[in-house]
Amino acid sequence: MKKFDIHEDPHRRYNPLINEWVLVSPHRAKRPWQGQNETISTVKMPEYDQECYLCPSNVRANGEVNPQYTSSFVFDNDFAAMRQDEITFDDNMEPTFFKVKPERGISRVVCFSPKHNETLPEMEVGQIENVVRAWQKEYTFLGNKDFINYVQIFENKGSVMGCSNPHPHGQIWAQSSLPTQVARTQANLKVYYDQHKRSLLQDYLTQELQQKERIVIENEYFVALVPFWAIWPFETLIISKRHFGRITNMTASEITSYAAILKILTIKYDNLFETSFPYSSGIHQAPTDGELHPEWQFHMHFYPPLLRSASVKKFMVGYEMMGESQRDITPEKSAQMLRGLSDVHYKSK
Repeated sequence: MKKFDIHEDPHRRYNPLINEWVLVSPHRAKRPWQGQNETISTVKMPEYDQECYLCPSNVRANGEVNPQYTSSFVFDNDFAAMRQDEITFDDNMEPTFFKVKPERGISRVVCFSPKHNETLPEMEVGQIENVVRAWQKEYTFLGNKDFINYVQIFENKGSVMGCSNPHPHGQIWAQSSLPTQVARTQANLKVYYDQHKRSLLQDYLTQELQQKERIVIENEYFVALVPFWAIWPFETLIISKRHFGRITNMTASEITSYAAILKILTIKYDNLFETSFPYSSGIHQAPTDGELHPEWQFHMHFYPPLLRSASVKKFMVGYEMMGESQRDITPEKSAQMLRGLSDVHYKSK
């Protein structure tokens, strides 16, 4: 009987954050690709685009004029996914299969830089620190509203991820309910904390730092790694070394350290296929419901879709939609590839 080899044989891996399994099929990474190839833009973007509704001094879709901002700039989304209006609702509805409830919320846009062509990996650490401080301010401002119980900070980068505007920006959706993925994470973190009186992610990070197989970047206060249960080909997770649950708990030194690891990680992404690497990223942190939530540890997910080149994308179809998530290249191999890349952006060489 053949001895199991985690780097070669099909197997499942468990994700304790959301209580799910992922199928890993390392042998399939060698298959030839005859599927769809994405069109990667090679157009050099200008520093200022007069047609861009996010550039300084330009008019947005609702007729408002952006200020001549020089750092990060935050405003209410002109096409918000949720509304703040309080409405009446009869929640004594009998049908079992047709449940509905109103959702109040606020959607905000965060422009990272006034420059139309300057993404996070091309910004200075000090500029990224300004973005982090803007996130902190918004988390506090939105989270202090009595009807807001969760503040989701995220970024969609690249047209492949459905981003409608290339100007470097992210979004913040704050709402009255815990989003589904957050609620699942919340439940699993709490079960672990109630049982062990320690943070699940802190214990997980301790073991990852011992093994060092999936570490991509480590600095004084943060670690970027490919999680053991990663689904996307080059998925990563940034975890704080110190146990704290909110972005507002960061010290000045931790803000700098966090900004630095964001810069280096996104540089490595761009260097992988020498393209502006698309991804969806998002911060997961404690809810803003007034509870302490010691089970939470600050972390940030990066979900990049590119598979084996700048033009080949991983699709979540077939088995992934009907069975469970699946990946070919192992997380260890992805981490090795990312770890070995230069910390200097390919455009600077």
